[in-house]
Amino acid sequence: MKKLLICSFILASFLLICKRSNAQDYKTAVGLKFGGYENGISAKYFTTNDVALEGLLGFRSHGVVITGLYEVHQVAFGVKELKFYYGAGAHIGAIGSGLYRRFNGDDEYYNNSHILLGVDGVLGLEYVIPQSPIAVSLDLNPRAELATGPFFDIAPGLGIKYTF
Repeated sequence: MKKLLICSFILASFLLICKRSNAQDYKTAVGLKFGGYENGISAKYFTTNDVALEGLLGFRSHGVVITGLYEVHQVAFGVKELKFYYGAGAHIGAIGSGLYRRFNGDDEYYNNSHILLGVDGVLGLEYVIPQSPIAVSLDLNPRAELATGPFFDIAPGLGIKYTF
């Protein structure tokens, strides 16, 4: 819990030192996301210069999850290629019988299939490599699971995307 509070404080402090302006140099990105819950495919589309919609199709042991996020992007530390982003969204999915792994290690075993449904958050940094179509992101993904819970969990995420 102490590590969670420290990480949350650090990421939240980025919000206070970031300058809101022309956040992205690309309109759309597709790529891979590796997270504590699922690994899968992601797509991001900027509706304005600093607001994006991101969709994730994540695969996990015995299941699949679809997540949608609304994200606000800001220039971080005055570096044009480095962006701080935060946002919220929701997920829906299903898991079959078997071990349901949680990032914090509080795993559960289910004898039958379950629906996953809940709310998600995201706090992270994204770096667009200069003169290339590649963006790399590192974020924290808090999640409140309502259908199989309720419980709260948080996990890191690493993304790599092709931008256009």
